[in-house]
Amino acid sequence: MRHRPVLMEQAVACLRPREAGVYVDCTFGRGGYSRRILDAIGERGRVLALDVDPEAIAHGRRVFAAEPRLLLRHSNYARVAQVLEESPLPRRVDGMVFDLGVSSPQLDDPSRGFSFRHNGPLDMRMNPGQGMSAAAWVNTAEPAELARVIREFGEERSAGLIAARIERARRDKPISMTGEVAEACS
Repeated sequence: MRHRPVLMEQAVACLRPREAGVYVDCTFGRGGYSRRILDAIGERGRVLALDVDPEAIAHGRRVFAAEPRLLLRHSNYARVAQVLEESPLPRRVDGMVFDLGVSSPQLDDPSRGFSFRHNGPLDMRMNPGQGMSAAAWVNTAEPAELARVIREFGEERSAGLIAARIERARRDKPISMTGEVAEACS
């Protein structure tokens, strides 16, 4: 399934792209916003695109290999000022866009561990090379913390019951797959 950014046309219209403008796509993903901005600027315009997901950057390098106006950087958008400072672009930018959240390619790929539709490794990291995987967290979090996270971020009223089921399942063996979490919750 191809990812379609929501409200892309409206967001790019708000940027008012200029012929020689400099723009930052802070969440490159599959490049929808960057492509649209590149279509709206001239040959002297530039787009700096960041993404924390190494697969998104690899995809961008393949798809945009012949696009000299695009600079791709593997980085979290929280570091945008530093990345901009380290780039050959002017420090002043004409606009930035953020498309926050998980994208369709991340949800659709079972190996990323974001979805329970298909069994895969329980990971859920935008950058699999950084931080703790969801499996490591699920297997070490205290039951009260499990319940709190499930209640707050999953908006689940039965968070305590689900946390207790996960706790019971992980006593038998560590949880490592999305299907194991789904099974524990059912």
